Amino acid sequence: MNFKKQLKDGLVTQNPALVQLIGMCPLLAITTSLFNGIGMGIAVVLILTCSNIVIAALRKIIPNKVRIACYIVVIAGFVTMVDLLVQGFVPALSASLGLFIPLIVVNCVILGRAEAFSSKNSIGASALDGIFQGIGYMIVLIIMSVVREFLGAGTFGGGILNGGDGIRIIPESGAALGMILPVGGFLTLGVVIAVAQYLMNRPKKNKEVAK
Repeated sequence: MNFKKQLKDGLVTQNPALVQLIGMCPLLAITTSLFNGIGMGIAVVLILTCSNIVIAALRKIIPNKVRIACYIVVIAGFVTMVDLLVQGFVPALSASLGLFIPLIVVNCVILGRAEAFSSKNSIGASALDGIFQGIGYMIVLIIMSVVREFLGAGTFGGGILNGGDGIRIIPESGAALGMILPVGGFLTLGVVIAVAQYLMNRPKKNKEVAK
C-alpha cells in the first residue's frame, strides 16, 4: 500500500474524469450548480469507498464468472442507502439530482475501480483508492459546477448560499444561458480536460527540450 502514489493517482495521474475519461454522464448532466457538484461528489466518494472495502473483503470468495454481477449487487446496496439518506435528510438535493444518484450503480468509476483495483488488493489499499479516486472525481465535478453556474447563471454557490439563490456576480441579462444547457457541459468538460492534460504533460516536454 503506497499512500503517496495512490493519492497522486486519484487526484492527478489516474483521475477518473481527466485521465481515465469515465463517469462522464454526471459531469455533463448535473454540474449546473455548486450544490449539485458537492452533493454528487460526496455521494460518489461514500459509495466508491464502501464498495471498494466490501469487494476487497470478499474478493477471494467471489466466483470469477459472476464477479461483475456480484460487484453490481454490492454497489446497488450502497447506492440505495445513500439515495434514501439523501431523500430523508437533503430532499432538495434529491430532487435536483433526480435519477443520477440511483444511476451511480452503473457509473463506470465505481465499477471500474472494483474490477481494476479492489478485486486485486487489500481492504486498506482499496479504502484509500476509493477515497482518493472519489475526491479526484469530486474536484472535477466542483470545478465544472462553479464554471458553468458562474457563466450560465451569473451566480456562485447556487443551492447553498444566499438562501439557495447563490451570490449574484454577473447580471442575469449578461449570463450565457447555453453554459447550463448540455452544450455547455461538453464545452466546459473539454476545456477542463485540455487544461489538465497540458499541465500534466508540460514538465515532460520541458525535460525533453533540456535533453
